[in-house]
Amino acid sequence: MTKKYILFFLLIFSIQSCKIYNFTGTGTIDAKTFQVNYFQNTADLIEPGIDRTFTLRLQDLIQNQTNLNLVSSNADLTYEGEIVGYRITPMTATADQRAAQNRLTITVNVRFYNKKNPEEEFEKQFSHFDDFDGNTQLTGAQLTKSLDLIFERITQDIFNESLAKW
Repeated sequence: MTKKYILFFLLIFSIQSCKIYNFTGTGTIDAKTFQVNYFQNTADLIEPGIDRTFTLRLQDLIQNQTNLNLVSSNADLTYEGEIVGYRITPMTATADQRAAQNRLTITVNVRFYNKKNPEEEFEKQFSHFDDFDGNTQLTGAQLTKSLDLIFERITQDIFNESLAKW
């Protein structure tokens, strides 16, 4: 009879423990909803469309890695901010003083609000870069490749800072 009780409690405990941890690293979150407000591009150098692309990428990442529902207002978790830096700089030079390699760096200022746990709120800048050949124009496929890499890293950093509890 006591073996049944022990088995019962082990079963209950194992079911409960699944709620405490999940494989995205978000642990238990009291929140049910999130919103990502439009990230305006206020950088000195403007690349059209990256503000919308970044906003959508952040929404997609959170939707794909959590069970939170995306809403347009009054969310438990809110992300907002602006793209404050878009900079292309030469990294290495050739013998005739031309850029052999350039670097695109993007910086995003993020404000995170958590209605359920206000002590986790923050305002922070996230930045990443991609190096590309100095003879290549930053348009078309090269621009898409650079933005994909940079936005993947920045959005993952934002997710880790706001939700991942490793």
